[in-house]
Amino acid sequence: GLPKQPLNKKTSEMSAPRTVILAPRISDDSKAVWATCLELGYSPRRIQGWRVPEDLRNTNNQIIIYGEPLFAEAVADQMGLALLEPAIDWLTTIPKEHLSRKIETTTLKDARPRIESAFVKPADGKIFEPRVYEKGSDLPGEEHVDGDISVLRSGIVHFELEVRCFLKGRSVITHSPYWRNGNLAEDSIGEWPYRHEEESEAMAFANSVLADDRVTLPPSCTLDVGKTTDHGWAIIEANPIWGAGLYGCDPKSVLKAIPDSIIPRENVRAEHRPWISKCRSFFNAKR
Repeated sequence: GLPKQPLNKKTSEMSAPRTVILAPRISDDSKAVWATCLELGYSPRRIQGWRVPEDLRNTNNQIIIYGEPLFAEAVADQMGLALLEPAIDWLTTIPKEHLSRKIETTTLKDARPRIESAFVKPADGKIFEPRVYEKGSDLPGEEHVDGDISVLRSGIVHFELEVRCFLKGRSVITHSPYWRNGNLAEDSIGEWPYRHEEESEAMAFANSVLADDRVTLPPSCTLDVGKTTDHGWAIIEANPIWGAGLYGCDPKSVLKAIPDSIIPRENVRAEHRPWISKCRSFFNAKR
């Protein structure tokens, strides 16, 4: 018979068994991921608690993690994996024409004395509510949250429409509206529709951002863009792909892109290091 041809590296990687580890908390997104795993031939596992079972620690399968950041980081640590995500100060590196507002990184301690109203959010994690604060003294006090945590402080803009884009490389692989005029963009039949020219406008803006070499990004992540009331389209933020809400996005595309941002520690190279997830400042919140 004909000699067998060796599989090339790309074919071999694509055929490797994949196990998807899901967080204990059941959500619509994790149910969609579970169903998609079965469709793609992946093996979904929902673990109880954050301790990875011994059989998963010893598996030769490629591991994909999907869940909230603290869960993902706990699992990655046990599995010898590095998670990649946008840096916490990523927005401050973006050319101002893509932002339509001034954004700075500071500490909560330094933001509290400020008297101007601003949108303030934790730079990492969900330690307190991200929103417009009329004055710095309205921010959580020292008795609740450590003042040394990093926060992003930005000028106030109103986003009429917010759109989630999942990225693989520098391409949008799936996208969906998720917020419209202060409400979820989901309609009465569970769909997430665009209106009029929204989709073409959103993709034109997202692609212009991705074409700008000054905008650096991890191998896969989410990019949220929005249409402002007064300044057109702007970047909202970028987030890790392995913990992102799906909304109306295609879970197949998402599952195929997540492995780009989950790297065995021994395979971490210089280009990965700016995106390696750090220990989250959540642990600085006073419990």
